[in-house]
Amino acid sequence: MSKRIGVLTGGGDCPGLNAVIRAVVRRAIMHGGYELVGIKHGWRGLLDCDTMPLEREDVRGILHRGGTILGTSRTNIFKSEETAQKAVENISKLKLDAIVAIGGEDTLGIAKKLTDRKINVVGCPKTIDNDLKGTDLTFGFDTAVSIATEAVDRLHTTAESHNRVLVCEVMGRHAGWIAAYAGLAGGADCILIPEKPIDVEEVCEMVQQRHRKGVDFSIIVVAEGAKIKGEDEVLASQRTDDFGHVQLGGIGHVLANMVNERTGFDTRVTVLGHVQRGGTPTAFDRVLGTRYGVAAMDAVHNGHFGVLVALRGNEIVEVPLAKVAEGIRTLDEEFYKMTKTFWGY
Repeated sequence: MSKRIGVLTGGGDCPGLNAVIRAVVRRAIMHGGYELVGIKHGWRGLLDCDTMPLEREDVRGILHRGGTILGTSRTNIFKSEETAQKAVENISKLKLDAIVAIGGEDTLGIAKKLTDRKINVVGCPKTIDNDLKGTDLTFGFDTAVSIATEAVDRLHTTAESHNRVLVCEVMGRHAGWIAAYAGLAGGADCILIPEKPIDVEEVCEMVQQRHRKGVDFSIIVVAEGAKIKGEDEVLASQRTDDFGHVQLGGIGHVLANMVNERTGFDTRVTVLGHVQRGGTPTAFDRVLGTRYGVAAMDAVHNGHFGVLVALRGNEIVEVPLAKVAEGIRTLDEEFYKMTKTFWGY
């Protein structure tokens, strides 16, 4: 009898998810003796027993597609003991021998809790923010940085043409990886991240210094989770998801107004938002996602559960799922200090 393996994608959508799904299915076919079951809409699919078959034809032609053919959600099955028990019962009802969970901090946190309840789970690290412990890199990050870099490139021409300060707000709730990489690659004049409270006077002095030296425009890249020194984070709304996360957004506008008021320079804002999540994944993310998918199915085949397949150097390794629960992987301080070489004139 074939072993039934569930596959799900949870949390925000991310370029490269379909590459992982495809790789898991193709590797399972190669090993033989497996039936792949797609769990639809993340962990919510376990509560609803909402599934779909995953065979070779189901994953043909999806490598280059963004999003996820399985759908996703931010459902927390451990929000109550009742929903947790229902999910565990449905795993048995669906006759799943193991689950491959593809997601970020919250999705993998649930995977760890299921592991504690003796459910066989293997995790794949996914987040455009690149802030997961246990792995050097998450797929989706490279695509997000490429999109943000292109946006910064385009902002240069309009900023220079109109003698403006342009603030570009990018994603990054707790960590400034996207802001730092895209800002550095795009030649931003100032990069602001969640790990370092924003000193508005320092930013304004940088802008004014450029003007004094004859450069009449500036590009500022700021992560959505960045905070003004001494103030709370800026929220788009007070609503929270199943994991208690508030909706961030608006720091770009707050900062732009402050710069405009203090310097008198025409300051505008571009918020990239979900465009960073969408569209075709880069070649790098397709390959990384594929490597993760293959490694995840190999872990299942070898009976290695309660692990996260992770990138260490150039090798895919297995680390305990508990590693993800240790906290957020923030931007390297030395790397951020290096970016300041290019601040200002």
